[in-house]
Amino acid sequence: MAVTRIDCDIHPAVGGTRTTLLPYLSDHWKEQVVSRAIDGLDLTSYPPSMPLSGRADWRLANGGKPGSDLAMVQKGAFDQLGASHAILNVLYGAQAVFDSYMAADFCRAINDWIAAEWLSRDPRLRASIVVPMQAPDLAMEEIERRASDSRFVSILVLAQGETLLGRRHFWPVYQLAEKYKLPLAIHAGTQYRQAPSSAGWPSHRYEYYFVEAQAFQAQILSLIYEGVFGKYPGLKVVLMESGVSWLPAFMWRANKTWRGVRVEVPWVEREPASIIRENFRVTMQPFDAPGDAKSVEEIIDQIGSEKMFLFASDYPHWQFDGDDPIPPNLPKSIIEKMCVDNPLETFPRLRLDA
Repeated sequence: MAVTRIDCDIHPAVGGTRTTLLPYLSDHWKEQVVSRAIDGLDLTSYPPSMPLSGRADWRLANGGKPGSDLAMVQKGAFDQLGASHAILNVLYGAQAVFDSYMAADFCRAINDWIAAEWLSRDPRLRASIVVPMQAPDLAMEEIERRASDSRFVSILVLAQGETLLGRRHFWPVYQLAEKYKLPLAIHAGTQYRQAPSSAGWPSHRYEYYFVEAQAFQAQILSLIYEGVFGKYPGLKVVLMESGVSWLPAFMWRANKTWRGVRVEVPWVEREPASIIRENFRVTMQPFDAPGDAKSVEEIIDQIGSEKMFLFASDYPHWQFDGDDPIPPNLPKSIIEKMCVDNPLETFPRLRLDA
């Protein structure tokens, strides 16, 4: 098959802990899952019944979770939306539980399940390694365990975790990410350790989803100002389901503020915007730009780097209608780059002939 579109963000759903993951858990956690009736660890970031979590035509007739059926995902992502390859990002409660040992075993089970029941059944699929960032040492063990499998092409973490991702206790994770050429994929979602808004808890799900952009902005600043890219210049960070249109104003303000307070962070030797253009990438669903071509072109130009954009459908999340996941009014010059060239540069392990 000729390479046309590499979809960098689709979501297979865990049918349930007991129905899907039980065979892949350790003996201890198998017993715990059964005796404690543990099931349904879906992140409340993406409740399966919420319209955003599954477009109507991508929902199963039997009421199962959107994205839980491989054949339907293949039909939607490849046949309907035109991807030639796709990266699977599993959003499930393993990333959020408080017990770090439970989190580590569930992450291990998710990765083994994806490898056995998805990657092995379709050579067009790749996946991110799900890791327990609650315990960076256990996250490192899982990265080491899966690093030899080239079908895993990135490391998946949530935008809202227990603390900002630039903190030094996470740095050994980034050392492995750089070593194994695994980008850090930061996806919208939360562990619900603190309010999603800097001003407190919202009343509505709409508010939570809208302020996700603030979490991405905070993580960008943390990674830059803590000095992560000075230590690991080869690390790439992919912002998934973050939106796009907030980037220009954010980059301008980051530059302006850096000039005034850079004495506090002397190790940041370049303008933040230049680091963002070099080390960060962004998926193009949801695309939250204005509806006219001139405004879209201006936003792309203001961001200032065509290599930052990655094609993604966000299947089965409801971000657009119809069969064309390419955002409207994009300049033609970036469409081919974001569908093929940019993903191949961002994910070096993404061998399409494997």
